Amino acid sequence: MRLSALVMSVGINSCLCVLFFILYSVLRKQPRNYEVFLPRRLAAGTSKRRRNKVARYIPSVKWIWKSWRPSEKELMESSGLDGVVFMRMITFSLKVFLFAVIIGIFVLLPVNCFGDQLIVIDYADWSSNSLDLFSVANLKVRSPWLWVHFGAIYLLTAFVCCLLYFEFRYIALKRIEYFHSSKPQPHQFTILVRNIPSSDGNSVSDTVDRFFEENHSSTYLSHVVIHRTSKLRSVVDQAKKLYKKVKHKKPVKKTPMRFFSRKNTPEDHYENVLQEMEQNIRLGQAEVSAPGKEVRAAFVSFKSRYGAATALHMPQSINPTYWLTEPAPEPHDVHWPFFSASFMQKWLAKILVVFACLLLTILFLVPVVLVQGLTNLPALEFMFPFLTLILSMKVVSQIITGYLPSLILQTSLKVVPPIMEFLSSIQGHICHSDIQKSACNKVIWFTIWNVFFATVFSGSAFYKLSVILDPKEIPVKLAVAVPAQASFFIAYVVTTGWTDTLTELFRVVPFMVSYIKRSFEPSDENEFVVPPMRYHRDTPRVLFLGLLGITYFFLAPLILPFILFYFCLAYIVYRNQFMNVYAPKFDTGGMFWPMIHYTMIFSLVLMHAIAIGLFALKKMELATYLLVPLPVCTLLFNEFCRKRFMPIFTAYPAEVLTKRDKEDRNDPRMPEFYDNLVSAYQDPAMLPLRLSGSRSDSLTSPLLSSTEV
Repeated sequence: MRLSALVMSVGINSCLCVLFFILYSVLRKQPRNYEVFLPRRLAAGTSKRRRNKVARYIPSVKWIWKSWRPSEKELMESSGLDGVVFMRMITFSLKVFLFAVIIGIFVLLPVNCFGDQLIVIDYADWSSNSLDLFSVANLKVRSPWLWVHFGAIYLLTAFVCCLLYFEFRYIALKRIEYFHSSKPQPHQFTILVRNIPSSDGNSVSDTVDRFFEENHSSTYLSHVVIHRTSKLRSVVDQAKKLYKKVKHKKPVKKTPMRFFSRKNTPEDHYENVLQEMEQNIRLGQAEVSAPGKEVRAAFVSFKSRYGAATALHMPQSINPTYWLTEPAPEPHDVHWPFFSASFMQKWLAKILVVFACLLLTILFLVPVVLVQGLTNLPALEFMFPFLTLILSMKVVSQIITGYLPSLILQTSLKVVPPIMEFLSSIQGHICHSDIQKSACNKVIWFTIWNVFFATVFSGSAFYKLSVILDPKEIPVKLAVAVPAQASFFIAYVVTTGWTDTLTELFRVVPFMVSYIKRSFEPSDENEFVVPPMRYHRDTPRVLFLGLLGITYFFLAPLILPFILFYFCLAYIVYRNQFMNVYAPKFDTGGMFWPMIHYTMIFSLVLMHAIAIGLFALKKMELATYLLVPLPVCTLLFNEFCRKRFMPIFTAYPAEVLTKRDKEDRNDPRMPEFYDNLVSAYQDPAMLPLRLSGSRSDSLTSPLLSSTEV
């Protein structure tokens, strides 16, 4: 890609960013858009629908200061530890790339520019220059200036590893602090027990009660047996949708003539349907509660956190296949459909997920190959000779080679997070947070493989390199292929980083959906949904751009300012979204951080592998040998962090649990908490229907107000 094509891509994306910024600054002030741009504040009552018509149409930047102002403690109180971990990931990246920009732009870039391996830079016609002239490819074989890059690699590795250590320690301590500061939660006192052995003449509930009364008599409190409610849950969901539809319909006034008419009104029809569905639900609940419909699993609650932890980590039976225990998620985090699946269904689902991921990986090669074809203008003219006249136009060729490839790749990646979330949901996870973590992990490695490696080896190196069969040749092949794609990835950072982040701020899709709904169906201003943060969508994007920055740090340092600007933009935008838009649906207690840590370690090792291959190509034998210990030391550092900090993420220490239990003994609210804990893990599909009241999850209908439970 020529420099002019990159400038065109940067120009287009910069204009889009400014446009989104201005539109957001104006549209967020419109009262009808509050449920799109300020749903969380509107739900909390901290924002009112203002009617000042003059100030609403003047763009302002006050929201930036308001997003910057809240402290980390306030962010933790509003968005939980997961929100803090996400923002720490961005601030960590800011520190890394601020350091990298200083070395890359002020040291490595001048060294690369004044190399003489390639054609001398034509300063009179800068647009015709290739970006390879600003990369390490411009240095000659055995050039002494390569030792500058060698030192920079060691410096960046040491800096990143030090930051990773302090961040891992900080998040681990924050996890303990968050545990101490939080109120007693049901999942802290509860475990999930599976593979409960059958007992002749006794139900699953009796078996569980007798077992834990005998073996955990001093700490056992209660249990809730899980039932197969997948069919019943679908009926309940249909009833809720119908009630929501009825609620939004305007009631028809009953005139004297309509009162004596025998023809049913729409309200009468929906009333009859809801009554029938309610009866079916009650019958279904009775049928599901019958013996034989139970799953051989139960949520077992204890009187103390230490008692729950003891039962969790201790084998419960001589037969290790019985009474299997695992941590219980938060009650509202439970993924109930998982429990209705049989063992064979779960086993087949896991195999299906593997094949689906492989198929998606293969299918995604189509847009990758298309994208790389667009970056090669001579190949396009050869394959499509009828487009030669159009492609000869300078502006058109710059848009096609500079902006269009990254746009196509970005659009194709939009479908990956929802697909991975669906695949993770059928994989057998018991809670939504585990589904999110699994989907996040899948999206990260899918992006690394399909965007980085597939792009690298299907682009300039596609016709130069054979299929990778010899592992010893991988660093050399990467050293040849990766620098050649620097210009494409700079355009990718600008499109996927800058524009996508401003798209997240503007919330393009929710805004369009809200506008269409208002146009066709008037809605109640007080009814709107506060969305949760989609960590499996945004975390992989941040980590992948960090991987690009670390990988190209010494190869093409021109990419570093673009990545640094992205993280500055992401810091402001996501703080704004956490405070105004997203509400936590669940909290994992910072369990996303180990995934972030391991991805950064992989990025460092990948940089080392490419550096070893590059120095081998440049005939720098001594530098090559001196770089070999670097990935080994990095992996040893990772193992040290894993042994030092991961136990805190796996389970809370005994001293922490006992300290909280002692504090709770003097808490007068604990008896009420224990009363609520008994029914905390009741399946929502098994809860009795309420036909009146204020609960948001009940089927409260004015059409059925004459009926009593």
